[in-house]
Amino acid sequence: MSANNQKSCLIAIEGIDGAGKTTLANMLTLYFETIGREVICQHEPTSGKWGQLLRQSAKEGRLDPALELQYFLNDRKEHVDEVINPSLEEGHIVILDRYYFSTMAYQGARGFDPQKIRDDNEAFAPIPDYLFILDLDVAAALLRIKARGDVANHFEKVDALQKSRDIFLNLSTEPFVHILDASKSQQDVFEEALSKISL
Repeated sequence: MSANNQKSCLIAIEGIDGAGKTTLANMLTLYFETIGREVICQHEPTSGKWGQLLRQSAKEGRLDPALELQYFLNDRKEHVDEVINPSLEEGHIVILDRYYFSTMAYQGARGFDPQKIRDDNEAFAPIPDYLFILDLDVAAALLRIKARGDVANHFEKVDALQKSRDIFLNLSTEPFVHILDASKSQQDVFEEALSKISL
């Protein structure tokens, strides 16, 4: 409990691209702001130095696997130190559009051990109170990406997306993890997520 007597909460939203993560993050942010809570809504990779390098690589061609993984760790360490932990200490709600579970999934799809990635991240990154995994069939996700006018980037190839989806789903036994059917309407997904959150 923070000095302002409001319970902090860390919410992470994950899933393959096209599943609706940003939409859910925005809807939850608006809801909690409407009821008077201070909300910090962030995305990863961040807009910091390391995050910009990662975003550039998604468009231009992926980095060496080990270097890419290190950049994700560097970016997240800065994010945790500068934004996530201070915001939680102030009693805010922190909503993350991607977190270290994406690193487990996408770098796991490149051959790294997802559990080791998790252990390395949890050495410094707080475990979320709620992890919402928006699950969507890969073909449907790629159609959504195309429908919004985007072209699948280097992180969004079919085989890699399927492997990433499988890694996300393997987290389903964790008590703080909630798998949401992302083929449902945005409102249905939002209402289901909100029903899981107790503040």
